[in-house]
This record gives sequence, structure tokens and C-alpha cells, in this order.
Amino acid sequence: MSRSYILLLSLLLSCPCLAQKDEIIKTGWNFGPLPVIGFDSDLGFQYGLCCDIFNFGDGSNYPVYDYKINVEASTYTKGSSILRTYGDFKTLIPDGKLFFDITYFNAPKFGFYGFNGFAQEYDPDKIVWYPSATPSNNAKSGYNLMSKNQFRVMASVSKEIAGNLSAAAGVAFYHITTDRLGISDYEGQYTLFDEYVSKGLIRPNEKNGGNVTQFRAGLVYDTRDHDSDPTSGENIEASLVYSPDLIDGNGYSNLGLYLCMSQYRSIFSDRLTFAYRFLVQSNLWGEIPYWFTNNINSMFFRKLYTEAIGGNASVRGLNRNGVLGQGIVMVNGEIRWRIYDFKFINQNWQIAANPFFDAGQVIQSYRLDEQKAAGLHSGNDDGIHCTAGAGFKLVMNHNMVLSFEAAKALDKNDGNGLWTNIGFNYLF
Repeated sequence: MSRSYILLLSLLLSCPCLAQKDEIIKTGWNFGPLPVIGFDSDLGFQYGLCCDIFNFGDGSNYPVYDYKINVEASTYTKGSSILRTYGDFKTLIPDGKLFFDITYFNAPKFGFYGFNGFAQEYDPDKIVWYPSATPSNNAKSGYNLMSKNQFRVMASVSKEIAGNLSAAAGVAFYHITTDRLGISDYEGQYTLFDEYVSKGLIRPNEKNGGNVTQFRAGLVYDTRDHDSDPTSGENIEASLVYSPDLIDGNGYSNLGLYLCMSQYRSIFSDRLTFAYRFLVQSNLWGEIPYWFTNNINSMFFRKLYTEAIGGNASVRGLNRNGVLGQGIVMVNGEIRWRIYDFKFINQNWQIAANPFFDAGQVIQSYRLDEQKAAGLHSGNDDGIHCTAGAGFKLVMNHNMVLSFEAAKALDKNDGNGLWTNIGFNYLF
């Protein structure tokens, strides 16, 4: 899916701009409105608006802000839409912070590649027709597609314990609906989702989605110099996530472990930084519905999507939602080069580049014995899924990051095209 955020003023970057050593100290409220423009051949044109709203107070802590609020509303001409607002409040709680997120998005064309990564065979051109369908020679493969809609509400708070160590707690609610592929261009095709449903790998009580309520508690250690474009320090979040089956009554209660560590090491001043992220998530007890195995249970989001493995929030260049398991590990590493600083429209700007390498793997399989019994096992165990790519960033006031990234999977079973994304923020 092509999803583009275009900052119209960036078209002027080719004009001469005088770089200056001293930054402009921002105070009070600052607004960063952006148009949202995109296109997808199945979903149509995307249009809408997005805005970052910052409050820097008296400027004494700049570039650290007191409050940040983001709002986005965009839609596709064929029905898909994104509605989101989130906030990050650093001074509302003494020696702590509050983060909230309210989001709705739907995906009529969402990837489904089976369970346990390489354990499921993958053919990007595979087309299977229902016996009653009329095959088309010009049809595109919909075998690895389904539909998925999600509404989520979450809030998290942290409170300093000692130094840079904080206790954190949060609550989240997700309402997710899933179904077989319903786009007319793929009418008459039998999909992998259909096959998983017919063979019982996707249960009757979960094939149309459901509800999840989560309670999260953990610790956060944070020494980063900036939130959005750090050049030094580290950020570690470790938490337990309890998801009781409070609404659906289908028995999908579980307890999970989430651990994410990011480190930023200066190579040359603040101009060149090596950054890496290590993330592991596992299920300690209970069962997870298939449609929630890809959710990343962080208490403080960096991206719109919280999906893994595959996509712009996890392993870039891999098929979105390409690797499902109830326990996963991911590693992301990149070099961040701050190429040029300048002033424009009374704001501080940076142009940066970030070549990167990502990898991920299932470490705790999901319904593997059933997958084998159903004849949907490739005969292989899951292995390491690797990608490589590079990106460019346009950063305003160290806090708003416009991002372009492109990546390629190193194994043809993880995707054979060039992945591109234009959006916001560094991955970590």
C-alpha cells in the first residue's frame, strides 16, 4: 500500500538557505500541519490532513517539549481510512509522563502469509479459483490477502523512581475485525485465509476478529538526548502484559513478556550515530487469537502501526504481516548521518540519511503441530528474515521527522519487490 506524507514546503529546500550554528529556541505552541496525499491501485487516491502540535513552554528545556499532540484524518476514494490522535505529555505528571493513543484504521487488502514464517510455503503469483468462478487471465494474485480493521484506545504513564529509571503502567483496548478478501478485483479467488479457516487453523470463534483488553506494567530506563532523533543514550522498556478475556468469552486470556532495548552511540560528534534496537516478545501463559499474534505490546508507540514481523514498524522490506508467531525476536541497526542543518520559516531543520539492516525470527511457534497436520507446512523451520535498505529524513526542531525509506528482503520468500515508505519518525 502506498501511503505518502508530503510536506509542501520541502519543495523549497533546493533554494539557497544559510546554515547557522546557533539554533532558534522555540517557546510556546508550535504547529506543523501537513497534507496527506497517496494512491493505491486497489484503494484509490488518499487525501487528508495531519498536524503535529508542540508546546515548548518557556523554552528552557528546548528541544524537549512539554506537550505533543498529533491528529490525522485521511481517507481513500474506495473506502479505506485512517483516523488518529495521540499525545505525549512530559510535564503533566511531576517527574513522569502520560501517553495516549486513539486510532481507527482499516485495510481491505491486508497481507496474510500463514503461521511461523518459512514454515508456510510462499508463492507471490499463486492464484486458486473457486470451482464456480470464471478464471481470468489478467487476474492479480489475491492468495495472500485478507481484510482487517482495527480500533484501539490506550494510555500509559511513567513515574521516575531514581535517576533515569521509571516505573510504567498502561491499559489498552483493541477491537479488531477480520474477514476474507472482499475486493472486487479478486472476486472468485480462494485465499490462504480461506484455507486456514476451512482446515481449522483459524478457529470459527476468531475468524471474524474480536476484542482484547490489556493491562501492562513494567520499567523504563531512558538516557536519550532527544526523543525523536536521538544521537546518544539508550532506551529500555521491559513489561508484563496481561490480557484477560473480559468481553468475548472465547478463552483467549494470556500473559506476555515484552522487552525492547535501543542504544545510540556517537561515531563522530552528533553528526554520525550508530543506532540499534533489540526487541523480544513472548507468550508466557495462555493462548492468543491468530489476529493478535502480530501486535507489538509497547507502552509508548513510535509508529502508527504496531505490527510485526514485516512492515514499517518492524522489519522494513519484509512482506507486511509476513511472519506470525506467538514469540518473536527482532534486531534493527542503522547509521544516522546528519548531513546539513539550516534555518527556514523560523524553524530549525536537519537533512539526514540512514542506511539500515533489519532482521527477525519466530522463537515461539504458533499452532505448528496443527499446521503440519493440515498439510500446510513447507517442511522447513522458520529462520532469520533479513532486509537491507536506506532512508532520508527531514527533521524540524528535533521533534518532527518526515521520513522516506526503501528496503529489499534478502530472501525471495519474504518478498521480491522494493518496499518504500513515506511517513513520520525514525523506526526507533
